[in-house]
Amino acid sequence: MEVRIAGTVNDSIVDGPGLRFVIFTQGCPHNCEGCHNPQTHAFDAGEVVSIGELYDMIKKNPLLDGVTFSGGEPFCQAIPLAELGRKIHEIGLNIITYTGYTLEYLLENADESNGYLELLNVTDYLIDGKFEIENKNYLLKFRGSSNQRYIDCKKSLETGNICIVDD
Repeated sequence: MEVRIAGTVNDSIVDGPGLRFVIFTQGCPHNCEGCHNPQTHAFDAGEVVSIGELYDMIKKNPLLDGVTFSGGEPFCQAIPLAELGRKIHEIGLNIITYTGYTLEYLLENADESNGYLELLNVTDYLIDGKFEIENKNYLLKFRGSSNQRYIDCKKSLETGNICIVDD
């Protein structure tokens, strides 16, 4: 299985808690004004890599606390990322997924063809919502604008209520 990516970062400390491997997916439908990664918007750019290649890169760093799926829009490639996420969990790492969609939208629109629920099920923490330049805030933990939420995805799916992580 393959995924189209814009690139990776082997050891980030700004894309979630602890030391993280970050995968920047290629392709995003949101086109948020002021986006931090506008080079990831085109769906035909970047490079196609196998999830096996990405998994091998992740396993090479024994210091990692987790993996972050960023973008672009990870939910545009939810099925291969969910497959990679299952492998990542097998080696004890957590997963953060960034999305311009809201959790409510993803749950309402999930079906077998798009894999939204599959990716949500392997996501430990979800940062949801489009970046809004008018709500930009440098003081927020792992978010760019105040409308975005830092969600405990596992707990939210278990309880049926959105569980916000305290900053």
